[in-house]
Amino acid sequence: MNTNYFERIYLYTRFERFWHWVQAALILLLALTGLEVHGSISLFGFGKAADLHNYAAMGWLGLYVFIIFWQFTTGQWKHYIPTTKNLITVMRYYAWGIFHGEPHPTPKSEDAKHNPLQRLTYLSVAVFLIPLQVVTGLLYYTYHYWPQWGIGMSLGTLAAIHMAGAFATVVFLVVHVYMVTTGHSLSVHLAAMWTGWEEVPATRPESIKEAA
Repeated sequence: MNTNYFERIYLYTRFERFWHWVQAALILLLALTGLEVHGSISLFGFGKAADLHNYAAMGWLGLYVFIIFWQFTTGQWKHYIPTTKNLITVMRYYAWGIFHGEPHPTPKSEDAKHNPLQRLTYLSVAVFLIPLQVVTGLLYYTYHYWPQWGIGMSLGTLAAIHMAGAFATVVFLVVHVYMVTTGHSLSVHLAAMWTGWEEVPATRPESIKEAA
């Protein structure tokens, strides 16, 4: 496969691009307001930060429900089915090959938007990390009802768990932003998330002929 030529394929729908950007904005807002609620920074004032944090959390929960509904009604969930096929190869690529000009071992396609490592990562975030934040956040919000529900956990323990999940979410976002820059140009993946059109190595003879 000659990676000197690329073809454009439509990978990301309007809703998919919308929820990616909105989620990124909500994560940043939740991180900033969460840090202020914990007394680490001062931007909005405690009361306003707490309100913004709650509103952003509820907005993210609502969006998350719509995303899950969209995934299953459109069949997009198939792109997140975990697989170990080529997983070690992809890990080696990100640890070594990418720094030595090697082509990506599993280029994106209409049938496979995500490589094996991305599938495992995104599925873990969707199934474990986000639900963890939702559950701990709701427990935090309903703290005054704990005696009625028989919950004996200390608020400090819950806060620590929620904060750990928040840091993991921010780390995921930072790594995600870094990965955006690992295409054949710094902006090609970013542009794809604006337009929906991704540039991938050309595999069809007519595409290579047109590119030449």
